[in-house]
Amino acid sequence: MKGIVFTEFLDLVEDKFGLEMVDEIIEKSNLESGGVYTAVGTYAFSEMLQLLRHLSKNTNISIDNLLLVYAEHFFDVLKRNYGDLLSRYTNPIEMLSSIENHIHVEVKKIYPEAELPTFEVLEKTEDSLVMVYKSSRAMHHFGLGLMNKTFEYFKAKATIELEKIKEDGTEVKFMINKN
Repeated sequence: MKGIVFTEFLDLVEDKFGLEMVDEIIEKSNLESGGVYTAVGTYAFSEMLQLLRHLSKNTNISIDNLLLVYAEHFFDVLKRNYGDLLSRYTNPIEMLSSIENHIHVEVKKIYPEAELPTFEVLEKTEDSLVMVYKSSRAMHHFGLGLMNKTFEYFKAKATIELEKIKEDGTEVKFMINKN
């Protein structure tokens, strides 16, 4: 998993819960990296899981809800650093439907070794989108948070429902309807 995901996560934890919480979750975790990350480095996903679990335990916030909050933070990072990529789109449905064939292609140019989830578009209309998320990391709530922020970015509203295809969350269907 790319280091920017870790550095931004720890920035969010510090902003929301304080530096002491950052130290606490790092100390409680058994991290090969020692909890020292660079944005361009690559680290084991198991480290992120440990950090999330300890943060969840210390805050009594579910991992899914932590991932939603983190995704909102991360979207702002994307907007700040890759605004030119976002500006290529005129509406949220178009942008979300192009994750696999355009956005992830661009991400791979910047981070060639990035392991990204896949998004398969099943149905698309002007106001709706059905797609399947697949990832061994089961971070579908992170994806949900990014989708929510995408609609906010375009000053639009949507109802987004998810249905687990696989109980472990490694395959999830998103049903998106623009309001």
